[in-house]
Order: sequence, then C-alpha cells, then structure tokens
Amino acid sequence: MSVKRERFENLTEMMERQARDFGDRPAFLYQSVELSEDHSVETKKKTVSFRKFQEDVDGRRRELKRRFPGTGTEGIITDGSYGCIVEIFAANAAGFTVVMLEPTKDAAVMKARIDGTDVSLLWTLGSAMRIREDISAGVPDRFLFFTSGTTESAKAVILTGTSLAASADNGSDRLPLSPEDRLLSLLPLCHVFGFVCGLLWPFSCGACTALGRGRRHITDDFDYYRPTAVSLVPVLFHFLLSRRIFNEELRIMLIGAGGCQKEDIRSAQEAGFLVSFGYGLTETSSGIAISTSGDPFAMDVCMDDTVSIAEDGEILVEAPTCMMQGYFRDRAGTAAVLKNGVLHTGDLGYLDENGRLHITGRKKDMLVLKDGTKIFLPEYEARIAGALRGLDFACAGDEDGVVLYYDGDRTEEETEKAIRDLMDHFPIGRQVRRIVRCKGPLPRNAAGKVVRRKLQEYAASDDQQGEETDADKGRNREEDSGNHSGRCAGNGEGGTDAGDKSENGDSH
Repeated sequence: MSVKRERFENLTEMMERQARDFGDRPAFLYQSVELSEDHSVETKKKTVSFRKFQEDVDGRRRELKRRFPGTGTEGIITDGSYGCIVEIFAANAAGFTVVMLEPTKDAAVMKARIDGTDVSLLWTLGSAMRIREDISAGVPDRFLFFTSGTTESAKAVILTGTSLAASADNGSDRLPLSPEDRLLSLLPLCHVFGFVCGLLWPFSCGACTALGRGRRHITDDFDYYRPTAVSLVPVLFHFLLSRRIFNEELRIMLIGAGGCQKEDIRSAQEAGFLVSFGYGLTETSSGIAISTSGDPFAMDVCMDDTVSIAEDGEILVEAPTCMMQGYFRDRAGTAAVLKNGVLHTGDLGYLDENGRLHITGRKKDMLVLKDGTKIFLPEYEARIAGALRGLDFACAGDEDGVVLYYDGDRTEEETEKAIRDLMDHFPIGRQVRRIVRCKGPLPRNAAGKVVRRKLQEYAASDDQQGEETDADKGRNREEDSGNHSGRCAGNGEGGTDAGDKSENGDSH
C-alpha cells in the first residue's frame, strides 16, 4: 500500500524525513567489494538504511565544508555507486552548485562541460579534488543537468533540489511504490529521468533502491536483486524483454525517454507486468505525465502541471514547482522555449476526451518539402517498417524529399527492392528518393534516439552518395518536363488520423 504524506520541500528535507519515518528500513542495496583477511576479494550484498544514509550524507557534508571552505561548484562524475549518491546529497546540503557529469572517455567533451559550468571541485572514483580556484561562488540548492542531445547541442539546464523533490512527489502521486518494493536502478544518474525515476521516486516512497552493477551485469541484475519495480528506456526495455530475463517478483515497469514498440508493450502486459509510460523533459525536472489507466500511451498529467496543445499540435507545459530556472548562461535559448512561464516543448501530441496526454512525435521530425507538403517522419517510418524487418533504419531528408539511411549487410539495391511495391502506393513526392547505407550504427543520442541531423551530415560526405531510387529517377524526369502534379500533398498518406499516430513518451 502507498504512504500518504506531506510534500517534500527539497532533497535535504526529503532525506531527513525519510530517515525519521523509515529509520532502519532498507534505503539502498548494492554489491560491496571488500578484501578478506587472506587478502582475497569478496563481493557481497550490502544494505544501507534510511537512517544510515542520512548519517553518511551528514558526515560527508561536514567533511566537504572542512576541506573546501566556502561554496563553489562541484562536478560529480555519476558512476551510479552508493558513494556517488552520498556525494550528490552532501554537496547539495553543503551549499555547492552540483553539476551532474556523464562518465565518458571523450576528454574534450568532459573538459568543455567542466569549463563551461565553472566546476572547481571534481568528484570521481570515490574522492573529490580541487581542480581550480573558485571562479564564482556556488548557488545553494542548484543542480545543472545536461539535456540528452548530441554533444554539440546538449544544454546545461538549471534545476534545484526543490524542483527535483517536487518532480518525485508528482511521480509517486501518480504511480506510488510501497516500502516493501525494491526498485532496480539501471539508468545513468546524470540524466534527469534516471535521477528522478531511478532514485528519487523509490526513495520518496520509502522503497529500497537496488543499484545496478554496470553494463556487464544488466542481464543478471534481475536475478541478483529480485526487484519488484524497474525504470527503463525503450532500447533497454526491448533488449531485456527479448531475452526474457525478468524475475518473477517484478511487477512494475516505468518506461520513458523515447518511443516504444507496441509489440514490446503488448508482450510485457501479456506476461503480467504493469507497464507505465512517463513523459517529461530535463527542463521540467522530468515528470509531466504518467500512464496509469492500463493504456501505456494515455498519460495522466501530473498534479502540479498544466498541459495545453498549441494550434500546430505542440505540447505546452506550465509546471510552476518543477520548471527549470533556465539554460545556464543562455538567455536567448531560455527565452526561445520558456515564454511567460509556459514551456514550448517541441513535442507534438493531443489530449483525449479524458484529458490524458498522447505523444505523437517531435516538431523537428516534420519534413517540409518545397511545395509545402509535410511528412511526419516517425509515422512514415512506421508505415515502411514492415517491409524492412530486421533492418536498423531511419528517415531524414531535405526539401526535395525523403532519404532512407540504414545499417546492415543488405545492398542499396536490395533495400530499394524491399520497399518498391510499398512505394507504389505513395504519391511520388512522398516516396523515398534516395537510400544511403551507413558504414556503422546509426547515430543516436544518450536516450537512444536517432539524431536525424547527423544522418544528413553523414549523407553529405563525399563517400556517402547513396543510391538513387526509381522514385527519385521518376521525380527527375517529371521535373525536367516541368510536370509537378505528382508532388501534391498526400491527402491522408502518412497516417494522419488520430488512431494512426506514432506513440511515444519522451524524457530529455
């Protein structure tokens, strides 16, 4: 059963109240690696209570204040360990600005993010070190999370412990866990979905959080920890589901951060799992809506938020308790999306007759041709997916039409042949005009979504000219003769009816 309670004021107050209310109940479960008396390495499960967690955080907070007087900005390379979680809470309680950094082997990316956010203290591998004298004083209760865009486009978003606690409140109100639950945390804490839904959600409910042991153990962590709940991104959900490795105690799956295949949802539900979908953004401290009605794609708006739909279908959000304070040192970027307290999400969707939110895609996924014809690429991909079974592909393009990119052993000719009959049912202006075989995996961001801009850059390179399809040849012949009648709007082609919408949840 769920626990009804007053709302949390911030992360420190959340920690203190949970220590008071749940005391010696388990807050965290993780694998401990220790040296035995004979100097051999031993691994065992270690449990930390809510009370002990508060003691560890308070001790670390005092140590930070003693070793690093004053306040500054601490970058934390989020390795997902118990020590990392203690450091996050302690740095926040000590008044430091906390920058959530993703572990990466790309030194240039790490340096750019550290320099760009004035990090003066860096925590990694269990210890903190001063890397420069403070450039500026830290702002108490401030967190910087990077959006899950590409390296170049990722923005540092200013959140607070207060907004993150409110987001956890929203999630636990819509989808409560009980103190008897155990959630397996597998997602990176540097992304707001992983931090809120893989850590704060169970913690705020008094449930236990089992800390995943890293990529090598993803397939056996379920057997090791025996969780009752898990939060996943769609790519990981598909991977785990296809291998049927979920333990019998598992009952709740919260999916977010991208589109999910209906077949996967159906398979999980038939296996008896409660599958909920979450929609949110870094800019709103994660949660905006969560599905609880049985239909994973019909999401109930969270209690603090108001959602409306613009004339062009864009989702607009008012989230006074969870909204970002802005993009770090980017007033123009902030003003472009946050207008009079309303966030213009860039996502497309609609509200059904019950007020539940359905996500249909991204405005950036709309391809507009020279004649004004609009092609919503996720719906387009869904229509041709059946002809390309087993192929990892995505569509992008330019004003002239659709370009199909894929990774696989097939030749361009074989791929073109696979979609030829289907293309005959599309107006020529909406047919695939070119096919490009990529040299490696399709470029994806941290949330597993294909980065269409990168596809276009890939195609522009000299050695990736691609294969001109029959549709493209036909287009060229028509344009040479001055006949443009085949490029009119599709009159329903592309699945524009409400029942044919591409369904996904997104958490940036």
